[in-house]
Amino acid sequence: MIRSLLLRLQLLCLLAFCACCTSPALAAAPATAPTLASQAAQLPLDDGLHARFDVALGQVEGKLVRLVAAAPLLLVALAIVLLSMWIGRGLSRRRGWLRLRSGNPYMEDLIRRIVRLLALLVGVLVALDLLGATSLVGAVLGSAGVIGLVLGFAFKDIAENYVAGVLLSLRRPFSPGDHVVIDSHEGKVVALDSRTTTLMTMDGNQLRLPNALVFKAVVLNYSTNPQRRFDFNVLIDNADSIRRAQALGLQVIEGIHGVLAEPAPSSLVKDYTPAGVTLAFYGWIDQTASDLGKVRSEAIRLVKSAYTREEMHAPKAISHVVLARTEHPALPAPPAHAENGRADTSVNRDMDQQLAAAQQASDQNLLDGEKSKPAAG
Repeated sequence: MIRSLLLRLQLLCLLAFCACCTSPALAAAPATAPTLASQAAQLPLDDGLHARFDVALGQVEGKLVRLVAAAPLLLVALAIVLLSMWIGRGLSRRRGWLRLRSGNPYMEDLIRRIVRLLALLVGVLVALDLLGATSLVGAVLGSAGVIGLVLGFAFKDIAENYVAGVLLSLRRPFSPGDHVVIDSHEGKVVALDSRTTTLMTMDGNQLRLPNALVFKAVVLNYSTNPQRRFDFNVLIDNADSIRRAQALGLQVIEGIHGVLAEPAPSSLVKDYTPAGVTLAFYGWIDQTASDLGKVRSEAIRLVKSAYTREEMHAPKAISHVVLARTEHPALPAPPAHAENGRADTSVNRDMDQQLAAAQQASDQNLLDGEKSKPAAG
């Protein structure tokens, strides 16, 4: 007797454990239907294992019957989800309806994905409401939130790069094909995707930079302004005329194809040392029509050729050995009008027009208020 009671108790515990492990849909069955545990408990132990299998088979048949009865409803729910996917895909392709004529392909693709996702989410919610499983939505959303938080911490760098990519697409500090320098990395922009910015270096290699690095780095864009200045230095002997050397160099540079007449080429005396005089020459080009490196190379070649024709050579290293110092009489100071003409020392205004145009094109300038402030002192 005691042994039969113990066996019955163990069977009830096993059946209760199995019932707890079943899905919520099985637990939501009507209360009036007899459960497997109750039916098994009512059977005597002497009936054998065959009767218990019959009870379990009856339960399975009941579940299958209810599933077949609900099959039309499941098909309708599945059709709603598929229809929402089709509608989302159709809406994402209608650029005119979404007013996606911003010329920003990255943002257009992002908005299309969001539209498709929202349409699919609406379809899933409608299907669950049709099936009477709206209570499952809260549990799924809560689990998704917890999982999203965990994944956010686990993939922090990926999320940071994605957000930086969205912000870069909105601000657009560069465009495809622009010549830029980003955190000492120089190249031309190939593409901007959700995680990286791809550059083509000047020697033809592909360089991928994380969007977070690009967003926080100092970006130098050479292609924003079509006009760009080149410069080079020339060393002449101290005995040569500086004014003549400058005039000859500027005359040569002005005649080079690709050098702009406005702003005009200019020259400065950069340094004066016992080894010679360093002259700096400057010229402007239009990057859309000429190459900076080629024009600069041609300017150096032609200036060097002109100096050679005029017998203006670079200084040679000469060492003077003084064996005896001789006294020379003091020379009188030259008169004030000894120089022929006055040198141009005016403020350089080459970039004033370009700077004014860039300031007018700017949507917002936090320094606008500084113009109305009176000068100090």
